Amino acid sequence: MIFVLIVITSVVAAWSLVAGRLEQWHVRAPLVLVLAGVLTGVFTHSHLAATMDSEVAQHVAEVILAVLLFVDATELPGGRLFGNDPVSAVRALLVAMPLSLGLMVLLGWLLLPAMPWSVLLLIACIIVPTDFAPAETLVRDPRIPARVRGVLNVESGYNDGIVSPLFLFALILAGTHSEARTPAEALGTTVPAAVKAVLAGFLLGALIAWLMNRADGARWMTAQSRRIMVLVSPLIAYTVTVSVDGNGFVAAFVCGIAFRFIRQAPVRRHGASAPDASDFQLIEDTNSIMTMGMWFFFGNAVVLTVSEGVDWSIVVVAVAALTVVRIVPVLLAFLGSKFSWRERLMVGALGPRGTTSIVFGLLAFNGLPEGPLAVTALDTMTLTVLGSILIHGAGSVAIARLLNGRSAEPVATAAAPGHEGAGAPRE
Repeated sequence: MIFVLIVITSVVAAWSLVAGRLEQWHVRAPLVLVLAGVLTGVFTHSHLAATMDSEVAQHVAEVILAVLLFVDATELPGGRLFGNDPVSAVRALLVAMPLSLGLMVLLGWLLLPAMPWSVLLLIACIIVPTDFAPAETLVRDPRIPARVRGVLNVESGYNDGIVSPLFLFALILAGTHSEARTPAEALGTTVPAAVKAVLAGFLLGALIAWLMNRADGARWMTAQSRRIMVLVSPLIAYTVTVSVDGNGFVAAFVCGIAFRFIRQAPVRRHGASAPDASDFQLIEDTNSIMTMGMWFFFGNAVVLTVSEGVDWSIVVVAVAALTVVRIVPVLLAFLGSKFSWRERLMVGALGPRGTTSIVFGLLAFNGLPEGPLAVTALDTMTLTVLGSILIHGAGSVAIARLLNGRSAEPVATAAAPGHEGAGAPRE
């Protein structure tokens, strides 16, 4: 593990020195860390599975996911829960995504008949949620209509938080770390944990934000202490909730929502104002560093998957996840909407997979019984994310040109891909 840390930190340091130059060539941090993970994996192949399937790797992935969920929840365009077009966001999150999960389970049942339905559901939860890490230029591309970018931005920010309870339900049902072996028993564990998480996350997020508002009004805080407080907030929510057998991921997500709304409340009478983006800079930078580590482990997973060989059915599942399983539910969900058919097709076709799938995949690899179940989950995640890098990363410009023949609109009409947009891309 020390060797892995040396490699990751060294590569991150090297990337930092030439990041501006690499940006000019459209080479970003995720790609650099994936290549480093692949090269390292080639020379340490015999230790790959042990490195990824370890208690340390699992805890690291859990903390990263908690921070990801908190950051996603705080990135609300204009402070609105579902962005500037809430109806379309609800169509994507609460109609299209459940349809995609169901279609993915059905397709898995046809192509992977040996897999229990709980594992198929787990795989669906891993490869259905979108994330803009492999294709962050999509939300800046002026060839894509602003309302399409807005929906994609909000969806990628919230779908991991919505899916996480279902993911943990499937993992409890299929994994080895729980005595629950029936859906009723798994629900008996998952539902109380989710209820505790919602309550704890809301109370902690509101309390932390209220305390920061009061401390700001009294001029007790510094710019640095505000940044540190934002950073530790998801860790507080996650650890406290887990200590009472709650769902730490849901707690971190709800904490972020409550924190954002309370912190945005006007506090002028105390002499302070709503927080600016600089308060979130530390957590976003920390989040970037942690997700770089996930992309490194993804490079390891690529080597492990390729070296062991992949069944054709898993390849079909991965390809379907990036195409029909995504596009068909989106087209159905947007029937009767103000979106044109071309815009609906864009929403369906431009659904990259990234950090969320990697973290869920590593958690499943650690939580499932050692053998075919864990390997299948890891292989499916690896091929899906790898395919997304090729399609949505390298091919994003071609997709934008193919689906939109109109002249480019001003970039300013899009939601800014920083803290002001839910699910904004992160390196």
